[in-house]
Amino acid sequence: MTKKITEIKEKILPILKKNDVVRASIFGSFARGEEKKGSDIDILVELRETRGLLFLAGLKFELEDVLERKVDLLTYKAINPRLEKYVYKDEIKIYGERS
Repeated sequence: MTKKITEIKEKILPILKKNDVVRASIFGSFARGEEKKGSDIDILVELRETRGLLFLAGLKFELEDVLERKVDLLTYKAINPRLEKYVYKDEIKIYGERS
């Protein structure tokens, strides 16, 4: 785990716990170490129970506030099957019961 990933993990861990996230990972450019100044942070989460879009939007904004960067938030259940192999190839587990 790189220093940047560790810093992200430390910043968002309290938010993940507070919002009943079961597991979380980072994927995409940050996971590959290819992020640029304007890159967003791709975060994959599994929630303890099914929640609506407004809950996910609130979680996304809360993560963006603490990270001071745009976040692309995705749930494990919402991964497009065509993109699964790319997401999981880059995935770095940062939190959870299954990490």
